[in-house]
Amino acid sequence: MERTCFVAVEFINDPNVVGYLYWYLCPYKEVREGDRVTAPLGRHNREQEGVVRKVLFTEEQNAPFPMTYIPIIVLAVFCFYTTFIMNR
Repeated sequence: MERTCFVAVEFINDPNVVGYLYWYLCPYKEVREGDRVTAPLGRHNREQEGVVRKVLFTEEQNAPFPMTYIPIIVLAVFCFYTTFIMNR
């Protein structure tokens, strides 16, 4: 059975939700804790930048939140690419 990538994201630049984790379905299998992502947040699904705090690979039936309510990550900026470019 195929494992799906889920990430818990904290939106550190939004004072209304800082400190809370929100679960998302992540199409990027390379994602790691500390990576920055863009994801929809709130009832208007406004895209905001957040930081990945947890990564979970599991089957969809074991999702950390009901699949019908989990939004999808829009964009990810991976730390190891940034580190590579900065160290060149």
